[in-house]
Amino acid sequence: MNFKHFLLSLLCVTVLFACRKDDDNMNLCDNVNCPEGFTATVLDGACDCVENGGSSTDNLVVSGDIGTTTWTKDNVYEISGKAVVNDGDILTIEAGTIIKARAGTGSLASALIVARGAKLMAEGSATEPIIFTSTADNIKSGDITSPNLTEADNALWGGLIVLGYAPVSAGDGDTEAQIEGIPADDLFGRYGGDNAADNSGIIQYVSVRHGGALIGADNEINGITFGGVGNGTVVENIEVVANLDDGVEFFGGTVNVTNVVVAFGEDDGLDIDQNYSGTITNAFVLQSGATAGDNAIEIDGPEGSTYTDGLFTIKDLTMIDEDGGADTGGDLKAKAQGTIENASWRGYTDNVKIRASFSNNCADDKDDAYTYYATDGLLKIINSEWVGDMATISDWTTVYTGSEDNSENPCIVPDAYDGNIDAVLSNAGNTIHASPTTGADPTPFAGWSWVSANSKL
Repeated sequence: MNFKHFLLSLLCVTVLFACRKDDDNMNLCDNVNCPEGFTATVLDGACDCVENGGSSTDNLVVSGDIGTTTWTKDNVYEISGKAVVNDGDILTIEAGTIIKARAGTGSLASALIVARGAKLMAEGSATEPIIFTSTADNIKSGDITSPNLTEADNALWGGLIVLGYAPVSAGDGDTEAQIEGIPADDLFGRYGGDNAADNSGIIQYVSVRHGGALIGADNEINGITFGGVGNGTVVENIEVVANLDDGVEFFGGTVNVTNVVVAFGEDDGLDIDQNYSGTITNAFVLQSGATAGDNAIEIDGPEGSTYTDGLFTIKDLTMIDEDGGADTGGDLKAKAQGTIENASWRGYTDNVKIRASFSNNCADDKDDAYTYYATDGLLKIINSEWVGDMATISDWTTVYTGSEDNSENPCIVPDAYDGNIDAVLSNAGNTIHASPTTGADPTPFAGWSWVSANSKL
């Protein structure tokens, strides 16, 4: 064989190997849908949405156990699959840093997970926020908003998950649980404990965008998930934009959050589960029918027999339905207990639902959000407003129920129950207005947030 023939043979073998390698990896991109102008491509053993004619390989790829490290604003970090800050480790993210995450669903969904005992020190600033987004986003260091993605682009990656040792009220009397979206055999997904003052770090001026990747049938990752996070954690000035699932969800815990905005998600804006008992102060939820928003707020109380006395507080809250096409103004259910104060519902055509439950063939009340609100005083809406030109107090809320035994035959809510709710609303400083008079202050979001850059507040 002469030298020319040898080179041709070598080339054929190389091409054949590459083709076989591509065939082996083709299934990684099955069911991955990329935005227009991007192609699903296998990079470093994972499926990614890569811009046509472009590449994401200039980014610093992070995956698996990332240890104690610092991410700096002179780099763009690219999350591939699950990037985990494990117990005892600290991830520090410099102000102005952009983090992009690869596409993928199910076990390939990308997310940053801060496990119990770990810390996230993400201290952005009003001039240099920290931005989590998708690799499909053409945003560059120093930019505040994307040049190519909008509020309609979601489910392009997973989200941010922070877990701690604070109390939770999980089912079956459990004091710990496994966070949704993380397989049970991954121990970094555990959360809950008995330390209300647990400290998971500092999260300031952080914007999370275009997430909510599917991890199973009707199961997606929230924009930001707090699972058993304690009040030793500092959370101030956070934003979630265009998430397929809930914007910010709290599974128990005691963490206090100041200045939060959730915009254009396809599920709930703020979601409270497992008897979260912290305080959320100065919050906006922006929704529209175009992005299929669900409840502005969804609130559950304790799920089990442990940690049943915690009470949430939401203070200075504005909820806006831009076009009247989102779902309800709220769903207060499953023994919701706490206080909503100085809230403003604007533009909603569907009101706030309050759940009632019954026993003895639907004859007797069981403890639930209705009894907590109407008779026990454990659930309160005070000094708040419903904005609507022709609205009345009776337009604000409605009492609903299900079946007593999970059958197809629901109980019937007595006629008096809606009137009882209306009376409590009227006697707690709540009012109807044709135009807004109260709610959250938009000024803390000026300059650094997506909603500010896109003139949404």
